[in-house]
Amino acid sequence: MEALEGTKRVIIENVKPELNCGQYPVKRVVGEELTVSADIFTDGHDEVKAVLLYRHSKKKKWEEVPMEFLGNDRWQGTFIPDAMGLYEYTLQGWIDHFYTWQKGLKKKFEANQDITVELQIGAQFLEAAAAEAKPGQQKRLRKWAEELKHATSFADAVELATGSDVTDQYNASAERKNVTTYSKILGVDVERQKALFSAWYEFFPRSAAQEAGRHGTFQDCERLLPRIAEMGFDTIYLPPIHPIGREFRKGKNNAVTAQPGEPGSPWAIGAAEGGHKSILPELGTVEDFRNFVQSARDHGIEIALDFAIQCAPDHPYVKEHPQWFKWRPDGTVQYAENPPKKYQDVLPVNFETEDWQNLWKELRSILLYWIDQGVHIFRVDNPHTKSFHFWEWVIKDVRRQHPQIIFLAEAFTRPRVMERLGKIGFTQSYTYFTWRTTPEEMREYVTELTKTDMREYYRPNFWPNTPDILPPHLTHGGEPAHIARVVMAATLSSNYGLYGPVYEFGLTEPMPGKEEYINSEKYEIHHWDWGRLTKIREVITKINRIRKVNPALQTTWNVAFGDADNPNILCYGKWDSNFENRMLVVINMDPHNTQSGWVRVPLDELKLNKGQQYLMHDLLSEHKYTWTDEWNYVELRPWEMPVHVFRIETVTAGLG
Repeated sequence: MEALEGTKRVIIENVKPELNCGQYPVKRVVGEELTVSADIFTDGHDEVKAVLLYRHSKKKKWEEVPMEFLGNDRWQGTFIPDAMGLYEYTLQGWIDHFYTWQKGLKKKFEANQDITVELQIGAQFLEAAAAEAKPGQQKRLRKWAEELKHATSFADAVELATGSDVTDQYNASAERKNVTTYSKILGVDVERQKALFSAWYEFFPRSAAQEAGRHGTFQDCERLLPRIAEMGFDTIYLPPIHPIGREFRKGKNNAVTAQPGEPGSPWAIGAAEGGHKSILPELGTVEDFRNFVQSARDHGIEIALDFAIQCAPDHPYVKEHPQWFKWRPDGTVQYAENPPKKYQDVLPVNFETEDWQNLWKELRSILLYWIDQGVHIFRVDNPHTKSFHFWEWVIKDVRRQHPQIIFLAEAFTRPRVMERLGKIGFTQSYTYFTWRTTPEEMREYVTELTKTDMREYYRPNFWPNTPDILPPHLTHGGEPAHIARVVMAATLSSNYGLYGPVYEFGLTEPMPGKEEYINSEKYEIHHWDWGRLTKIREVITKINRIRKVNPALQTTWNVAFGDADNPNILCYGKWDSNFENRMLVVINMDPHNTQSGWVRVPLDELKLNKGQQYLMHDLLSEHKYTWTDEWNYVELRPWEMPVHVFRIETVTAGLG
């Protein structure tokens, strides 16, 4: 046993947040506070003090924040990271003998006890601190010590000894002794603010042509930028832009055999023209792509590329690196399957290959290549079917060189698998939002995302649809359902996206017996009337504009649900960190019928007082209402507008 450890009496445990016993860092963005709490206590009745230590991993010096005592041995401290990268934090606690003495002195004085000896003890504390103080501070400490030793008035001595001047000077000078440091140094992965607040728009570039019958190009995509920027999106996600395999190419509506001229699925990557570092010639050249990326940036938009680790049978990798694939006894490569589904046009990569190190390096080089072309965001296709260890390594390695890179995990699978992807480094993650269709389900799910440990590592990105997913509530709910779902996505989650233009056009015809679009763009080129105006598009444009000017909607975490006496109505409040911007969203989740009832505003969470009036400004309709106290009446007609997006603009005197 080390003698020094035997003198440390403070215990630090039950630290929050701490992921997997400190194995993984929690997530924040620049300027987003991290609050750390812990049980910090000691034996007996001595007073404890604690601090939160933090630093950027590139710095040696620790910054220090005093922790606040919350009660019942629970302490809390907060810091705000101001740069991207990995931060570290830990905790320290110690017995504050001087404060313990101060409290005891005051109690004995108030009990009319003789405190002569107690004042002598206090003088010793101050003399010891003076010995460690800077020259300019020593004189004051010694002067106070003499006053305590020769006090003629107990009352004056107690006032001096417990005053702020003495306390502050002592704490600034005295050496902390027998300090307990928490056994772990924990991490915070700090990313740029777009990791927390973004609006994604997905479309197929090959369907961007103005003329029917022509394959779209990156130049056509450039012509769409003003439209997408006007709608308020800041991220364009493109499905794979690489050469498409010809062997076992899929046809219209996923037909096993393609007809002549059919373009195939963009996710069947690789052909004679090249693989993951090449561009489908019909889309244009690398220079065309760079121009598109720059033009998008000029419109305030970033381009996100799909990173799909899979190959068509005629991908160059199959011949150049056969060891990276699984070979069957008949001499063919094992194609992708999810029985009973078969994907004959796609070959999965074998992450159990003995040549895994070269495989990993090559996959990393794909990311680095597109980063060099100006891409800083990657939507990763089905990451749950690839090695966790690979993702942890490649994300950490890429972001060490390029901390601005964002990775979105497109994984619709089992909860523990999705959670693991968040923990090992994915910036954002797809969710089960699409399949939460009742107010009760939505409240339960969003509460899980925001009020449990998931808040620390799993940043949701809500999508009401994708090229693979046309949920029944959109198929049967028409325009009202499209409006309600996009408003929910955009206001519940600060990151959201949609697949267009089918969404704003309200297309709803599914494949028979399936939850996906018929005549899917995954297998054919469409010609769209990109100038077409719809009510759904108008609402999308408005809600994106509302998000940009209301900080309450720029974070997922500040949300509180209200009650409703109608089970078809969902009500929730959101607020910014200073409670200067308060929002209330009310949604009719029945797209077919008018629903009305009384909703309870979560006044406590919004820091509004009960019994007062406040002005509710519906930012979609521009209507204004005066509400009073907690319960207020709403009526939502789905074909007029199924939602209220209220800003609480004015409150009467006495409100917070």
